[in-house]
Amino acid sequence: MEYLCIQLLSTGTTCNDMTPEQMATNVNCSSPERHTRSYDYMEGGDVRVRRLFCRTQWYMRIDKRGKVKGTREANNNYSILEIRTVAVGIVAIKGVESEYFLAMNKSGRLYGKKVCNEDCNFIELIEENHYNTYASAKWTHKGKEMFVTLNHKGVPMKGKKTKKEHRASHFLPLAIS
Repeated sequence: MEYLCIQLLSTGTTCNDMTPEQMATNVNCSSPERHTRSYDYMEGGDVRVRRLFCRTQWYMRIDKRGKVKGTREANNNYSILEIRTVAVGIVAIKGVESEYFLAMNKSGRLYGKKVCNEDCNFIELIEENHYNTYASAKWTHKGKEMFVTLNHKGVPMKGKKTKKEHRASHFLPLAIS
């Protein structure tokens, strides 16, 4: 990510000149003097098998019909997810058991989709509190990001009602043991 930012700086583009999409993928925009880190593992193809545990105490699941919701069962097979890196900072999330991809439509509704497309791409950010957030890489609402969430009842909120600061949008990717 820093390499891309440094590349932008060397072409005369500053962090303030970046589009929201560029800013989202360039979280750590710093001066060219800093060393460049290697993010090769994030540039496509890396697959992590995890359970996404929401800060509201629910595990994300995608069932056999593609319905997205939360479960309290730590061993639910539908909560085992593949988090596949599509590009630097961009991931696609697939239910291992259901074989549905997590997707968000234009209105911010989460659903399962059998074939991965742009609706299935999410910007993955590690927040200051060490939780991850997932925002649609394609859709925004009035210029604001729409996040993957599970509310206190385990139900996804519509993306246009979500914020990065909401507990419902904070997830821990837990390794499968």
